[in-house]
Amino acid sequence: MFATLVVVVVFWIFGLFQFAGWIPARVVDAETPTDAIVVLTGGSRRLSKGLDLLSRGLAENLFVSGVYQGVDVRKLLKILKRKPEQLESRISIGIAINTTGNATETMAWMVSRKYRSLRLVTADYHMPRSLLEFRYAMPGIHIITHPVFPDNVKRDRWWAWPGTASLVISEYNKFLFAWVRHGLGRLSGMAGLSPAGGAG
Repeated sequence: MFATLVVVVVFWIFGLFQFAGWIPARVVDAETPTDAIVVLTGGSRRLSKGLDLLSRGLAENLFVSGVYQGVDVRKLLKILKRKPEQLESRISIGIAINTTGNATETMAWMVSRKYRSLRLVTADYHMPRSLLEFRYAMPGIHIITHPVFPDNVKRDRWWAWPGTASLVISEYNKFLFAWVRHGLGRLSGMAGLSPAGGAG
C-alpha cells in the first residue's frame, strides 16, 4: 500500500512539472485573423487585450465569457474606459461561472454564428485547462491561443514562490479532474454505441 502511494505521488509530481511546462511563455501567433475572439474573464488585462485585438481587426466579433449577471456590454466598456459606440455592436457576453461553462456557452455562440475559428484569450496559467475544455466542447473549431501574463505570477522558478506554486498546483489538479472527466465521458459514449451497451 505504501509503495503504491509513493508511486502515485511520484507520478503526480512528474505530471505537475510536465503541466507547468505546458503553460505558455509567449504568444506564438499574434497576427492570424480568426472568425471570433473569445475572452475568459478573470482580470481586466484579459478584457483589455481582447478589445485591443478586436480594434486591430483580428476578428469581426468578440465574445466575453463569464461576465457577472446584470453587467451589459455598455457597462463593461465603461469600466474599461472604452467608448461604447465604437465597439458595442461587435461584442457579445456570456455568464458562465467556470471553465467548463465557458466552453459550453462559447460553443453555442460559435454555432449560432457558424464560426469555425477563434482566438482564445485567458491568463497563461489558465490556458492548458481552457484549451482542454474548448477542444472537448468544439473538436471541429480551429483555436489560436493568446495568453495574457499577470504580473503577480512568477514564471522563473515558479515552485519557489508560494503564491505562484499554489496557483499552478491548483490548476494542475483541476486539469487532471477535467482530463479524467472527459476521458470517462468518451468511454461512456463508446459503451453506449457498442452491442453490449443496449443502444436501440
